Amino acid sequence: MAKSPYQKLKPLYLLKYLMQHSDEEHPVSTAELIAELARNGISAERKSIYTDIEALTNFGIDIIKVNGKNAGYYIGSRDFELPELKLLVDSVQSSKFITQEKTFKLIKKIENLASIYDGQLLQRQVFVSNRVKSMNESIYYTVDVISDAITQNRKIRYQYFEYTVEKERRFRHDGAFYEVSPFALIWDDENYYMLAWDSDAEKMKHYRVDKMYKVSMTESERDGVESFEKVDMSSYNKAVFGMFGGSEQRVKLRFANHLVGAVLDRFGRDTIIIKDGGEHFTVSVNVVVSGQFLAWVFGFGTDAEIISPADVREEMKMQALSVAEKY
Repeated sequence: MAKSPYQKLKPLYLLKYLMQHSDEEHPVSTAELIAELARNGISAERKSIYTDIEALTNFGIDIIKVNGKNAGYYIGSRDFELPELKLLVDSVQSSKFITQEKTFKLIKKIENLASIYDGQLLQRQVFVSNRVKSMNESIYYTVDVISDAITQNRKIRYQYFEYTVEKERRFRHDGAFYEVSPFALIWDDENYYMLAWDSDAEKMKHYRVDKMYKVSMTESERDGVESFEKVDMSSYNKAVFGMFGGSEQRVKLRFANHLVGAVLDRFGRDTIIIKDGGEHFTVSVNVVVSGQFLAWVFGFGTDAEIISPADVREEMKMQALSVAEKY
């Protein structure tokens, strides 16, 4: 009997089937492996299966042999364990910048990293939450262009838009193209931002990546390298609230003790905490004073207070009063 032209692919078919159909709870028997090979036009005997399994094991694949009533083989360790895949799934599902359609595609790819049985557990997890998702499908390609431009030291050009109450795009600057020098991609509050040097304004600015349109890399080299080198990226996110603009200042804040976790989450575990009596503590941090920052403080009610500087304290007072007038 002539051998199938796919005979040399036998070990690969075995590996693929084991990766997809086996785990500790579902070992695959030799008979199942022979049947799977036959479905792909490949003939095999038990002895050749043993030989191929041994070759795959010697190659470094963790294949566990099970003896007894449920004799067979299964993949032991994988590149990703099930808890790690669940973490990836939840990260994709909770990311606002990933559209719903793209979410399902990514989850499907993550499923392929597990057996079909564990994959079913991951699929059920997809429908646990109904979170707000981005409407901009092109964000993945935008990120790719920005990353390439950073690597190749090139400027990018694009249009920038916002949504109207009719959920339609309205381009800023009457649709004129922006041209900036990108330096970093930042993840903040479940959104992607690009940090770039604006040569016209002569300062660093950040832009929502999902609001960028028709992004392309130019042939011009980036400006603002010296300015970017002065940016401490490890503390940038701590100072900027929600990527809203404003002036950076040193602000002293007083909190009730039970808010220490929220403060450390916001400003980092290296933040210096100073006790202030038995029930409160103070911190002095550099922040970009914006409406978003004031709203963050306001959200803690009387358990948080801006101590200094006086102008920021007054700004907080005026915002509180203007909100009160609404009611």
